[in-house]
Parts: sequence; structure tokens; C-alpha cells
Amino acid sequence: MSFSSKVKNEICRFTDMSKKEAMAEMAAIMKVSGTIGLGSNKQINFQITTENPAIARLIFKLLKEHFGIHARLLVKRSNSLKKKNVYVVIITEEMGVKDLLKQVAVLEDENFFSIDYTIPSRLIDAEECKRKYIRGAFLGGGSISNPEKNYHVEFVTHDSDYAQELSTLINSYGLFSKIIQRKSSFVIYIKEGEQIVDLLNIIGAHNSLLFLENVRIMKEMRNNVNRLVNCETANLSKTVNASVRQVESIKLIQKEIGFKRLPKNLREIAELRLEYPDESLKELGAILEPPVGKSGINHRLRRIEKIAEELRKEGR
Repeated sequence: MSFSSKVKNEICRFTDMSKKEAMAEMAAIMKVSGTIGLGSNKQINFQITTENPAIARLIFKLLKEHFGIHARLLVKRSNSLKKKNVYVVIITEEMGVKDLLKQVAVLEDENFFSIDYTIPSRLIDAEECKRKYIRGAFLGGGSISNPEKNYHVEFVTHDSDYAQELSTLINSYGLFSKIIQRKSSFVIYIKEGEQIVDLLNIIGAHNSLLFLENVRIMKEMRNNVNRLVNCETANLSKTVNASVRQVESIKLIQKEIGFKRLPKNLREIAELRLEYPDESLKELGAILEPPVGKSGINHRLRRIEKIAEELRKEGR
């Protein structure tokens, strides 16, 4: 089961809500994943389609408990390659679909064939109703990527104005969702891990939130370890390259003029570097009597390399 399905299944378990909250949640679900149809007897019906059985059960229960509607549930096979089941909740005129559409503000005035894609303030004038509306929009047209791969949440709609209103509602919680057009759809998306955690909190997916937080912590730890390893590797490589270069310069001096021509402090460090080619500058300095700091050792070795460079130029 995908992480997206797990999140939806989790929030579908919470069905204890007021009539007003149910109206907000149903309004979002119906606008995102519903269609108005005309039956053979020229009576209208409304269909809500989903591939998630938990969502179909939630819709069925909300309609029955808060609107007194005993909807019809149709199960059919998808035309996709995966051949999944598709669940269609059907509400007919006899069941009171017209009154329902007016209650949840899906109708545009008395035009029964045009969905109103605005978000009326009366549906979201309370904090819990705002949260339920966003939750309904996620259940109807949302998805979330597996956080172990990447951070991405999106809400898919078919109306640009509605996408803008929904994005504004989501951003009222301090989030920064953005909108892109994908073919004939408009997608509201969030890619920041911390903001996705906040969104999961808004829609009540607390178990999924904890899972995502654990993934974020593990990713951050791995990234920190990788950065440290890369840094150590780079420093080690730099130290090794410098040591090889210093040893070559010291051997050249030994061959061309001998160590006796060098000042005592340079002769000491030259002999020490040949004896301990793998030691760091700090470790070399600690061996000397009296000890010399890292910068002092570095200065002496630079002088040695300069002498070797002059010898190379003379030998050309």
C-alpha cells in the first residue's frame, strides 16, 4: 500500500464530526472528485468516484448520518493497466441530491449542470470546518509521495479559480503551496518536508505525521554523516597529497645539496617528515622538542618546498 493510501485510510477512520464539519468535508470531496449526470428519466444524479474503499465508506457514512441519504455504491473495474476497483457513490434525485448540492454549495444558483467552484465563507467560517475542507480536498484529489524518496504533496483540481482559492485556504495556516497547470488540470503542491508535516497535522493524519518526522530525522542524520565523511575524506586527501609533495621536495634537497646546507629548524622537520610521512602537521609539531604549533610546522615545510622549487629551476 502506498504512503498516500495509508494517509487517506488513517484520516477516513475519524468520522465523529458535526453536521457543519461534514458539510465542509463533503463539499470539498464533491467538488474535487464528483460529477453531475442526467439519468434516462431526465433526472439529475451526482457521482463521486474514488479508487480507495475507505473513502467510499466515509462518504457513504457521512451522507447517511448527516444528510439522511442512503446512497448507492457501485463497484467496477478500472480501465487502467493495474485493473483496480473503482468505487462510485451515486446520489439520485429521489435521494435528495438537489437539496444536498445546495447545502454543500456545489450548485451554481439553480443551474444543475454547472458546479460552483468557489469556496463559500459559510462553509469554512469555523476553524474545524477549514481543516475538514482541506481534508476533504485531499481525500478527493490529493496525493502524497513516499517521504523516504521525496517530499511532495499535491491537490489536483479542474478549475483555475478553485485551485487559487484552495491554495489560499491552505496557505492561511502559514504554508507556501504553489500552483502549476498539468494538461487540463491545476495542481496545488507543497515540496517542503516541514510544511508537509504541518499539513498532515491540519488534516488529522497524526500517525503518518510521526512516520514522516522519523524519516526526516533519519535522512538528516544520513546527510550529516555523509557530509562529515566527505569532509574527512577531502581533508585526508589534502593531507596525503601535501605529504607526498613535501617528501618529494625533501628528497630532492637531500640529493642535490644535502641536509647540512639547511638551517637547523628546517633540517629537523625535513628529517622528521621523511621518518613520519603519514603524520599530520599537528602531530609532527608535537614530536619536536620543544613542541611547535601547526602553523610553525606549515611555515617550515613551505620554506623547504620553496628551496626545492628553486633547485628544480636551476636544474632545467
